[in-house]
Amino acid sequence: MGLGRSKCSTVNKQNRILLLGLDSSGKSTLLYKLKLATDVVTTPTIGFNVEMIEMEKKISLTIWDVGGQKGMRTYWRYYCENIDGLVYVVDSSDKRSLEDSKREFQNVLKYENIKNVPVVLLANKQDLPGALSAEEIIKKFNMEKYCGDRKWYVQPCCALSGDGLVEGFRKITGFVKSHREETLAKLRL
Repeated sequence: MGLGRSKCSTVNKQNRILLLGLDSSGKSTLLYKLKLATDVVTTPTIGFNVEMIEMEKKISLTIWDVGGQKGMRTYWRYYCENIDGLVYVVDSSDKRSLEDSKREFQNVLKYENIKNVPVVLLANKQDLPGALSAEEIIKKFNMEKYCGDRKWYVQPCCALSGDGLVEGFRKITGFVKSHREETLAKLRL
């Protein structure tokens, strides 16, 4: 009986989502647009922001929005413990930073703590001219190669208008739910 409770508590624990991306990709803007459904003036995140968002009845996400400045990226690995999902934000209109963003994304996926953790990549700033489409981001970031060991999805979005945000976070919620069910099934074996 005690063992059964342990398994259950593992499955019903808090849903922790790590929100990463380079500085100026729009992480904080989209987080507060999603949470408050209004425009919020943000400043570069020094450290991190933590917000709880209810996506579905009885399903809430605690989202850790970690700063994306170059000096802060070396600390990303410490935020990867005990997370249930990764949302990575890309400024899909800034072609100069795409290589850096891709490299940082691939580095994060190598962290031992997040093996098999589901990923949603948000292709932000779709409202700007020249923004790469979701299909172009999939190819550019070589998603099939680097995310083949986990569930993943690329969602085009615009943090300013809110377009695509709910869809992206519903996708990560679904992935987390499914991942938990699979974990519970393995524990029962």
